Amino acid sequence: MDVGSDAEGGASYTVDELAARAGVTVRTVRFYGTRGLLPPPVIGARRVGHYGQGHLSRLALIEELQRQGMTLAAIERYLEQLPADLSAQDLAIHRALVASWAPESAESITRRELERRAGRELTERDVERLAAMGVLDRTADDDTFRLDGSLLRLGVELLDVPIEHETILASRTVLLQHARAAAQELSRLFRDEVWSPYRESGEDPDHLSAMRSLSAHMQPMVVQALLTAFQRSLSEELRSAFGRR
Repeated sequence: MDVGSDAEGGASYTVDELAARAGVTVRTVRFYGTRGLLPPPVIGARRVGHYGQGHLSRLALIEELQRQGMTLAAIERYLEQLPADLSAQDLAIHRALVASWAPESAESITRRELERRAGRELTERDVERLAAMGVLDRTADDDTFRLDGSLLRLGVELLDVPIEHETILASRTVLLQHARAAAQELSRLFRDEVWSPYRESGEDPDHLSAMRSLSAHMQPMVVQALLTAFQRSLSEELRSAFGRR
């Protein structure tokens, strides 16, 4: 994304104006910048940084990905795979498509509210274990988390199960690696069969509407297919490993 020309040729915002328009704090904007999720601003007179529409669209995409439950590391990998020449409009389209896949359970929650809903006081080790299980993710604010509410009850129950933290992390890594491989293949198919024809069509509004509709209908089918395949494969592996016929 050519943020320089964006800031100079289109709308231009200071960091305070960008944060206000995006509905985030200045601290969050700077945090994303240090993580490499947001390109640096164009430095103008008096060493004031100027942000453009591309920054605003990228911020909206990052926030949407967080609402989907993605960790900052996963968002960073996702953004690295996007073409460098994406315009602000392209990023807005990405956000619209991502939104149709976002789980309804992803939400922001304070530590006090988290403990209330968990029904117990949570130590720092408890929080780390919940994060390792994918129940929650830390944010730029130390007192705020991204929570998958559908997993909270199970996660709290597992806090008292004698499973080592390293085992939880290793299990999650295995699941994420294979899930990511499947997601990458599906993304490649979607890019080649849907996204590329859209860009070649001259950004036809009807084609965009069709893309959004296809994305929304694909989500439940893909999730169900992955879940069913995993359940069957795991049952077969467990029977084989423990000699159950």
